Amino acid sequence: MDKESIVLGSGDLYCADFQGTNEAIPDDAVIETEDNRLGHIKGGAEIEYAPEFYEAKDDMGKVSKVIITEEEATLKSGIMTWCGTTLEKLCQTARVTEDKAKGIRTVKIGGIGNATGKKYLLRFVHKDTQDGNIRVTIVGNNQAGFTIAFAKDSETVIDAEFKAQPMDKEGTLILYTEDIDKTE
Repeated sequence: MDKESIVLGSGDLYCADFQGTNEAIPDDAVIETEDNRLGHIKGGAEIEYAPEFYEAKDDMGKVSKVIITEEEATLKSGIMTWCGTTLEKLCQTARVTEDKAKGIRTVKIGGIGNATGKKYLLRFVHKDTQDGNIRVTIVGNNQAGFTIAFAKDSETVIDAEFKAQPMDKEGTLILYTEDIDKTE
C-alpha cells in the first residue's frame, strides 16, 4: 500500500520563462533557485482543477453517457515579497526600465498593444523532511490581474492567480510530483 501522509505548511513559489509545449520541463535544481523565486508567499498556495462534463440522457432516464468537455486549472498564491520586476511576471502589459545611475526602476502597466503573451513555468514546492517533498508545476500566466493594497497595519500581499495552459503535447495542465520511498 502507498504511504499516505498529512501535509502541513506552505512552501516556496518559483517562476521561470517557458517557451511552449515542445520544451522539456527543466530539472528541479534549474527551476528551484533564488533567481527564479517569484517572492516569499503568505497564505500558502492552492491548485484548483475544475472539469466540465456533458451528459447525454434519454427522456426516460434509462440510458446516459457522460464525457468530459473542458478542463481548467489555476494556481493561486499570495506574494508577500516583491518588486517591480515581479509585476512584470504578473501583468502581460508591464514594461520595466531601470536607471542605475539614479537608482530608479520604473514599471509601466497597461496598453493592450504592449502585451507580451509570455508564458511562465510556475513551481510550488512544499518541503517536508519527514514525509517527503511535494512539487506542483503548471505552465501559464496570471489572468486575474492584481491588487496592491497599502495598509497601516498589515503587509502588502499581491494575490496572483495563474491559469494553466497545456505544458506538453498530451495537454497536461498540472504536474504533481511527490517523494516516495526508494526501492533497491
